[in-house]
Amino acid sequence: MKFNQLAAASMLFSTFALAACGAEPETVVEAEPEGVPGLSVENARVVLAPVPGNPAAGYFDLKYENDRGLAIRRADVSGAEKTEIHAYGEWNGKMTMAEAMEIAIQKGTEIAFEPGGYHLMVFDLDESVEPGDTVEFTLTVSGGDKHSFEGEVRAAGDER
Repeated sequence: MKFNQLAAASMLFSTFALAACGAEPETVVEAEPEGVPGLSVENARVVLAPVPGNPAAGYFDLKYENDRGLAIRRADVSGAEKTEIHAYGEWNGKMTMAEAMEIAIQKGTEIAFEPGGYHLMVFDLDESVEPGDTVEFTLTVSGGDKHSFEGEVRAAGDER
């Protein structure tokens, strides 16, 4: 008799245990923040190169309004093999363009990525990308956070 009682108790316990296993606990997962808090970008565009095979150029207007200081470490454009942040500077009495180092940003920073200043060099952009298309830009800041946004593709002769 004891064996039957023990078996019955064991089955009852197993039933409750299995029922508990089947019910998934309700968990609240906070969504990852999209982009970098306080960073906003407007007027993003890629201007195709006038000569096939040459790099395209990327431009946009950036504003930063967060209290935490950061640095822009990298830029990527979808469909490109490589993207570099470039800037103009003086070297041996001549203005030259070169790859830029990290760009420090703090609350109140406004930077126009434009011809003659900071800009992106977009290398080996996929040949299927045409004027009127959109591409995704992604900026990576110190700490690894990323901020993505879309920009229009313009022809070589269009307004930069």
